[in-house]
Amino acid sequence: MAALVLGHMNPDTDSIISAIAAADLYSKRGFEVTPAAQGAPTPETEFVLKKFGLTAPQVVEDVAGKDLYLVDYSDLAQAPKGMDSATVLGIVDHHKLGDVTTSSPLEAWIWPVGCTGTVLKNMYDFYGVELPKAIAGGLLCAILSDTVMFKSPTCTEADKKAVEALAKVAGVEDVMALGMEMFTVKSAVDGASMSDLVFRDYKDFDMNGHKVGIGQLEVVDLSILDKVKDGLKAEIAKVKGEGRHSVFLLLTDIMKEGSEMLIVSDDPAVVEKAFGVKPDGDSVWLPGVMSRKKQVVPNFEKAFK
Repeated sequence: MAALVLGHMNPDTDSIISAIAAADLYSKRGFEVTPAAQGAPTPETEFVLKKFGLTAPQVVEDVAGKDLYLVDYSDLAQAPKGMDSATVLGIVDHHKLGDVTTSSPLEAWIWPVGCTGTVLKNMYDFYGVELPKAIAGGLLCAILSDTVMFKSPTCTEADKKAVEALAKVAGVEDVMALGMEMFTVKSAVDGASMSDLVFRDYKDFDMNGHKVGIGQLEVVDLSILDKVKDGLKAEIAKVKGEGRHSVFLLLTDIMKEGSEMLIVSDDPAVVEKAFGVKPDGDSVWLPGVMSRKKQVVPNFEKAFK
């Protein structure tokens, strides 16, 4: 039976494209694998898949008894059902090492870069495997998405170098124009439910025994979200009511380079403790904050200790 190459819950572009790319790379190295995802593609990811003629991976909800290669995560909070009886054979990621454990040695590539796509580009190079044009385009978009077109503090020289090389393989002449086209699609809220928007890019974390949810919506202009802000506040309150200590939703303006954070929490003072800024009611503006991974999660982890 083929092993699954699987990204995190509520998959973003990096998670889905990385599963496709890693499955291609592993199969060319002689492993029997198939790409999978824990959900349908977001509008941004659909745009990328269509742009480069890629097919969305199969959706998998239970991995009991299966062999797995994880991409873009190693936290059990972001894994599907059945992990207790699954076998993890490898990890490709750009986040901190999570709490997934294995009974046997595994192949792990975990780099401090802005995107799993950057790690995969380097894996193709390392193993001497030719990168298909369509997958190069997908990885290029994943890096632009995760690094917010190089504006995120998570962005490294390795990410920029990877994009330059991927653009040549994919035949993309204007990388930033492609990025703006992608983020314009990502900014669209018309026709989406409040639940779809909250969970478009959402992760749960265990912070000192507290279940904390952090979502993020990245838009080219924050005013796009004015008409849905009240609905988003009501939705995250509902999500918090499902057994969470707190839910925070980052509304990130990629042009102004900052985020408004919507707050529902058993202890709202944790926000001031984490960022040194007192919230204005149920929200706070955080100038310069673009990255959940580098600027938000670590601050909250310290505040919850």
